[in-house]
Amino acid sequence: MDGDRRGKGGTATGQWGESTRLVHAGRDPWRQHGFVNAPIYRGSTVLYPTYDDLMHRRSRYVYGTKGTPTTEALETAWSELSGAAGTALAPSGLSAVALALMSAVKAGDHVLVTDSVYRPTREFCDELLTRLGVETQYYDPVIGAGIDALMRENTSVVFVEAPGSQTFEMQDIPAIAEVAHARGAVVMMDNTWATPLYFPPHARGVDLAIEAGTKYLSGNSDLLLGLVSANERCWPALRRTYELFSSCPGPEDVFLCLRGMRTMKLRLREHERQAFDMARWLAERPEVARVMHPGLESDPGHAIWKRDFTGASGLFSIELKPASRAALAAFLDGLKLFGMGYSWGGFESLVIPFDCTTYRTATRFEAQGPCLRFHIGLEDLDDLKADLDAGFARLRASA
Repeated sequence: MDGDRRGKGGTATGQWGESTRLVHAGRDPWRQHGFVNAPIYRGSTVLYPTYDDLMHRRSRYVYGTKGTPTTEALETAWSELSGAAGTALAPSGLSAVALALMSAVKAGDHVLVTDSVYRPTREFCDELLTRLGVETQYYDPVIGAGIDALMRENTSVVFVEAPGSQTFEMQDIPAIAEVAHARGAVVMMDNTWATPLYFPPHARGVDLAIEAGTKYLSGNSDLLLGLVSANERCWPALRRTYELFSSCPGPEDVFLCLRGMRTMKLRLREHERQAFDMARWLAERPEVARVMHPGLESDPGHAIWKRDFTGASGLFSIELKPASRAALAAFLDGLKLFGMGYSWGGFESLVIPFDCTTYRTATRFEAQGPCLRFHIGLEDLDDLKADLDAGFARLRASA
């Protein structure tokens, strides 16, 4: 449900600052007897008092899959934060990607997707969209306005992700959006890394913005949830597609996402600070060939990041100098504080090795040694550095 976007006591929140909106957006304690948070509504059936009310659907809520006070609170808050006409929720980040794509494509369409896209998004395009008669073409992430040369009469979607998954290339999204809109295409973005706090997607030309609430909205690695926010152009189709799928998240996850949102700015700021410090420290290590973080001045995408973004998250990658598989295993297996696991955005630090050379098709990614993606959590930095320093000692001893 889009709701009326009102906050505490029914006061509009649009004129307030970002931190204030994070705390108050989507809240109305006086609707729930003064309790601060919207409660968890578990339910499917909505009752009507009379036959006439039932026939004319005279009710704020119709059925559990179409919205509850809990889901409405999150949708309303996220629309405010994103500058969107409306928001639809999904059970996971990937399901949010699927929902966004399915709201904008039909059989016979051609879609352009950045070659640095989140790998499960690529698999969805290659397998499911192909079966539905939609052709996916991957493009160089740094193509910018040059994407005009790839546009066709039947190009319906241009999918961007900035920075790129794993390899952190920056995309000139305003330039891409200008070209795509001139050709009638929808611009879709995975904005999970920056969130609307550090990159306002709809103000930069994005029609549909995807967020994995699993990451920084949660902050605790204990829920799965996705969000798609839409501008006026794309909101009706997105909402209708959501209703047709009836693929809605569980009420507990929605509640936890709402709760995490209230403190997201504070947590994201600390993740950013710690990640910048760690990225600079790693850049000075003799074992590291390069650091892939657009916030660093040495990064090829730094100018675009500085122009379009107001901050960075805790996620970045590094390329090691040549090292054997055994040396890499010695480095990773002995880590005490960095867990090896997928996802990110929680309070704990994580690391995973990756090799995107096996599936990228439009560009060639080259690295002289193994690549690692780090998420820097909220532990003491000195402890994290000591953990990695011991790991580098094991790596050198195993070389």
